[in-house]
Amino acid sequence: MDNENTENSKPLKTSLIMQGGAMRGMFTCGVMDVLMENGITFDGAAGISAGAVFGCNYKSRQIGRPIRYNKKFCKDPRYSGLRSLIKTGDFYGADFCYRAIPDELDIFDRKTFSEDPMEFYIGATDVNTGEIHYHLCSDGGAKDIEWMRASASMPLLSKVVKIDNYRLLDGGIADSVPYEFMEKKGYNRNIIVLTQPDGYKRKKTSSLLLFMLRKYPAIVDAMKKHPDMYNRQLREIKERETSGESIVIRPPEDLKISRTSKKPEELERVYQIGRAEATRRLDEIRTFLNQ
Repeated sequence: MDNENTENSKPLKTSLIMQGGAMRGMFTCGVMDVLMENGITFDGAAGISAGAVFGCNYKSRQIGRPIRYNKKFCKDPRYSGLRSLIKTGDFYGADFCYRAIPDELDIFDRKTFSEDPMEFYIGATDVNTGEIHYHLCSDGGAKDIEWMRASASMPLLSKVVKIDNYRLLDGGIADSVPYEFMEKKGYNRNIIVLTQPDGYKRKKTSSLLLFMLRKYPAIVDAMKKHPDMYNRQLREIKERETSGESIVIRPPEDLKISRTSKKPEELERVYQIGRAEATRRLDEIRTFLNQ
């Protein structure tokens, strides 16, 4: 790979940036698998929410892992559902999802994760301030896994995750797509994977949701601001796409899948849409990354 950008003489730093979206993230998994199958590498990556918990498999080089375990366990009450929410306080069971699966049932390759040189960042929202915090993963161990859990902990469906001196929830509340963060880190040639189609606009946060979150005033304030932040980000991402600064991979249309879908066939359908989009644009991606 040519490490020099002839246009501005800055070293090329490539990254993969992954939006969340719960089970819309199966689209991202399809994109990731095609890129990995074709030997595409990045200097860094950043994931928010589902983009974190699924995106980590890029650094561990585990093609097919997230679609495999999601299809296998999505109907398991230990994995997700109202029973888990009532029993544990988490719709997605923390022990099952973040210990049993990676440690026993579909092993997360921590050795490869720790040895792969790609930097991998995860974002989560501070309950006390409403601001985003980013964590640079190291070895895929317990602390990294807790950050992944925090990043994907949806308000009302998850308990607050306590790490170090932080109390954290879903990273998408404060920073839906972490392209600005990666640009500030010096990543100047970015592939951005979105899970909503072109033209999507976020609507105003419901008053009922804000009322139900009233014991977290900083989160309420962040969620009031969230639609404007999200829509601004989509405009800026579109500008980067139009100017050729970034490649944006997004679904060709609304994925029409529930955020908490328990239907293996729906997960597979969305995954295949991601594969098709990445395959269609593979030559463009290779040229853009000089690979």
